[in-house]
Amino acid sequence: MLAREGDSPAATASVPRVDLLVVADMVTPGSRVLDVGCGDGELLRLLSEKRGVDARGIEISREGVNHCVAKGLAVIQGDADVDLADYPNDAFDYVILSQTLQATRRPRWVLEQMLRIGRHAVISFPNFGHWRIRLQLLTRGRMPVTQNLPDSWYDTPNIHFCTLRDFVELVRAVDARMERSVSLDRHGRRVRLYAPLGFWNLFGEQAVFLLSRKS
Repeated sequence: MLAREGDSPAATASVPRVDLLVVADMVTPGSRVLDVGCGDGELLRLLSEKRGVDARGIEISREGVNHCVAKGLAVIQGDADVDLADYPNDAFDYVILSQTLQATRRPRWVLEQMLRIGRHAVISFPNFGHWRIRLQLLTRGRMPVTQNLPDSWYDTPNIHFCTLRDFVELVRAVDARMERSVSLDRHGRRVRLYAPLGFWNLFGEQAVFLLSRKS
């Protein structure tokens, strides 16, 4: 969770993560939404309360599903790398993949399925091209550990790290349209809006993209 120094645990617990607020802002109120890899349902609840959406979720862990159901959220257990194929075309207005892309086994396939079953796709992910990661690799010669990537290489669920440039190339490969994009620094502040991609790739710790199909 992105929190400011000096915040109390009670205060930070009640404040949604900045990246989730950015994701929610990209979703039209009252729309149909599927959150893929929804975890404990924090984003789903935010979307339901702030945007009034018809929110559904899919989560691979039984623990996560139980947390969501306990909150009254419509979530089923499933694997994004397999089960997205079961959803019909245009079943949702938005399909969201928040901080989960790097943990999928088939990122391109998952993105293609998201754009098939939803009119829009919202994806957020940690940027492996950030300067702190580059510096740790250069000076320590070891896989980096940061605030957004806190796990050691042997404990991490992440298997497909990517940079902002890598993701933009993936978007081009699947022939999708980038409608909006936001890059956030380590404090959750937006990196300069009109900066070139190389600047975002160097100083953005995470990014959020709103995509749609071209046809």
